[in-house]
Amino acid sequence: MKRMLKKFFLLLVIMVCAISAYIGYQVWQWHNVPVILKNSKIDLTIPKGSSVKTVADLLISNGVEINPTIFTLYTRYTGQATQLKAGAYEIREGQTSQAIVDMIANGEMSKRSIQFIEGWTYKQIRRAIEKHPDIVQTLGDISDTELLKLLEAPSSIQSMEGLLYPDTYIFVPGDSDKDIIRRAYTQGQQYLQQEWNKRAERLPLKSPYEALILASIVEKETGHGEDRGKVAGVFTNRLNKNMPLQTDPTVIYGMGDKYQGRIRKVDLQTDTPWNTYTRNGLPPTPIASPGLLALQATLHPNEHKFLYFVSRGDGTSEFAETLSQHNRNVQKYILKKGE
Repeated sequence: MKRMLKKFFLLLVIMVCAISAYIGYQVWQWHNVPVILKNSKIDLTIPKGSSVKTVADLLISNGVEINPTIFTLYTRYTGQATQLKAGAYEIREGQTSQAIVDMIANGEMSKRSIQFIEGWTYKQIRRAIEKHPDIVQTLGDISDTELLKLLEAPSSIQSMEGLLYPDTYIFVPGDSDKDIIRRAYTQGQQYLQQEWNKRAERLPLKSPYEALILASIVEKETGHGEDRGKVAGVFTNRLNKNMPLQTDPTVIYGMGDKYQGRIRKVDLQTDTPWNTYTRNGLPPTPIASPGLLALQATLHPNEHKFLYFVSRGDGTSEFAETLSQHNRNVQKYILKKGE
């Protein structure tokens, strides 16, 4: 009988030691051994309300080799089972099970980005948002009026054009188009007000919105950064003299889909609200989203007597004080080039 008890206790000790060794190895592996992935990078989306078992199943079904029982038991033991957060995550080679759990418990979601380029129109920005696979589309064909109301924009503004600040925006998959647009609008308003408060004296601009309109023209007219201040100075001089701005980008904007890459004399003579050849002053809205440098140039234009400029064809411009000088520049850089 004693011999049987000794054998039983010996077997029990061996079993306890084996189980302890197994658990110890699993814990060591949990903290130190990278999990095996089906691919070098795995995107994981955890829905709201997911249990720890659901998270384990999602990891496995997406190609992360884990022991679901160990995963469930250990996260419950550490208290992290109730801390796992819904969202989109990016799992990469070299991560351990603990690193993955920490990432999900801390809500360290994967990041994506979208870039809006200086000089893009609102239409181009919306198209970029709609094409991005990680942005949830909620706005559909919402009108400018409805979206402006949603953004709580001033009632005097009737168009979304120019209001979304051109920049690179970082977001997590699952953010909505409304989220991105609100951020771009808010950032644009902050920069606009900031620069307006620092503006030069005696500008022919009555409001931040007028500054935005002129900055959008400066953005579209400037191919060379160093010319921004000069170009802004030309438009400032013309506004002060009540001369029409006579800038082609506004005509092109007013043409809409009719513009096919070439502007003709008849286009310059065809009146639209944005045609600055047929109408004096600023157009009713911006024609694009200007960057910060264009906005700064508009509110701090170079002081000079130039009233005209023409593109040299290399991104820079030739400036003139008189129409006769300008005509000679046009002959030199435009007409001769077309011969």
